[in-house]
Parts: sequence; C-alpha cells; structure tokens
Amino acid sequence: MDFSSEPLAAPVAPDCSPRGPENDVGAPFVVIEPLRRRSAVVFASPHSGRRYPASMMAGVRASLAALRRSEDVYVDELFAGAAALGAPLISSTIGRALIDLNRNPSELDPDMFAGRLPAMTASPRVQAGLGAIPRVAGDGQIIYAAKLQVADADLRINAIHRPYHATLAGLIAEARAQFGCAILIDCHSMPSCARGPHAPDIVLGDRFGAACHPAITALVEATLRRMGYRVARNAPFAGGHTTQLYGRPALRVHALQIEINRGLYVDERTLNRTSGFARVRADMSRLGEALIAADLHKSLA
Repeated sequence: MDFSSEPLAAPVAPDCSPRGPENDVGAPFVVIEPLRRRSAVVFASPHSGRRYPASMMAGVRASLAALRRSEDVYVDELFAGAAALGAPLISSTIGRALIDLNRNPSELDPDMFAGRLPAMTASPRVQAGLGAIPRVAGDGQIIYAAKLQVADADLRINAIHRPYHATLAGLIAEARAQFGCAILIDCHSMPSCARGPHAPDIVLGDRFGAACHPAITALVEATLRRMGYRVARNAPFAGGHTTQLYGRPALRVHALQIEINRGLYVDERTLNRTSGFARVRADMSRLGEALIAADLHKSLA
C-alpha cells in the first residue's frame, strides 16, 4: 500500500476463519483502547508476539528458544500503560520469526517456497533472511527444514499481516479525524550484545526526518535524556516498513520508531524480566505522559 496516495483504511476484523488444523492463527493482534482518547498518539508493537501456532510450526527445525530470540520481548508490556493515558496500543500476538509485521508483505525470498510467488520485492533484508517470512531466526539458525508452500505465505499475509495493518491504519485515521493529525510511535527492542559498552540505550528512527516532524523527535529525545538514557537518532535503526509506510508529515501523519536496548530490562539469555523491567516500563509511561501533555496536535494539525 502506498500510504501517500491511498486513503487511511478503516479497522477490519482479523480474517482468521475457518478455524481448523490448517488455520489455528486465532487473534493475530490485540488492541487496547482507552476509555476516552486524549491525544493524537497511537502506539504499536509489531514484534512482541509470543504465540507460535502449531500449523506454522510443522516444518520448523529451529528450536523455540531460537525463534524467541527474534521477538521484541515484552515491549507490549513496556507500553501497556498507553490506554490509561488516553492512547490506543496495538500489539501482535504471533512470533516475529513466523511473520514480520514490520516488513512489506511482498518482501519474500523465492528460494524459500515451492512454487511461484505472485509478487516479490527484493531488498537487503530479504537477502539477509529477514523478509516478511524470515528464513533465519534471531540467533542465525535456519528456521525451516524444507521449502514452504505458497499457500503458507498467503495464509500468514492474509490472516495476520494485512488485518494488523488495516487495523493500525484505522487507528491512525481515527486519530487524524479527531485531532487533525496522528502521531504513531512504533515500539521495538534491540539486542545489546552487538552494540558495545557505550552504545545508545534507545535509538529513535524517523527516517532522517522524512517520517516525523522534528518537534516530535526532539520532544521524545529530550524526555528520554532527562530520564538518564543514552539516545541516538537513526543509527543503526532509521525506521522500518511501518515508519516508512505511515510517516507522511504532509498528510499530517507522523511516525517515529523507538528501539530499546533489551539489556536494560531482560536477561537476554533466558528472556526473563530483570529488576530493570519495572523502571523501563514506568519510564515508557512517563514518555507517553509527556507526549500527551505536550498537545502536539495543536501545532501540527
């Protein structure tokens, strides 16, 4: 979808029927709505899903532990206070290793499938094994023992990817209709092991200013720095498919990606929450409060 030329879609219910062994997806995402919207802000967590339906695991050779290394583990919980502040939160329920909602659905590796795919978009992410249906898990393990069927891709895209983005687009449209603009905060986590001892705690990605008004990025950065976090912009993460798709300042839709160092709140070996979890969760609620209190929609609409 070219968000710059198409209208914002209305929310749709996940297309997950009929139910059965060939389709046990269930609800592929959860939306937590506030009792009353107080802000143009919408929070999204596309990589925090931790369900692995049996139908999608049939050909998997990687261990569940390896698959879980792909998750933005507990990021949905870090931002769960959004609804109490007056902003909606949409979060995935399906593991990112099975379907990546922060990729263009056409970013598929043809070598992974037995049969011809209808459309493909070549990208460095696909070449690295990290397309919409990843070839490798978070620790580098090959996920599948054999080629998938094209029908597998169709199911994952139509039952999970498209409904998620249709619903997210609807939340954005509602915010823009009510407040004159929308501010999407796309929430992620990043591994600490490859970042070095002086690496940032949090990386903000606004696609070098193309996806978000600088006042929003500056407010988020200043708020996080006051909390004591080391903050970087656009390096090494400038924003993914979601930020690129929805970030259209000319249409009064702003998108900012947030990457949080997992080492701040989780044991990266066991994926257990550490003592830092409560602090990071409280700080993300404080960040939400700052965004909502700023009433940015009054100057950006």
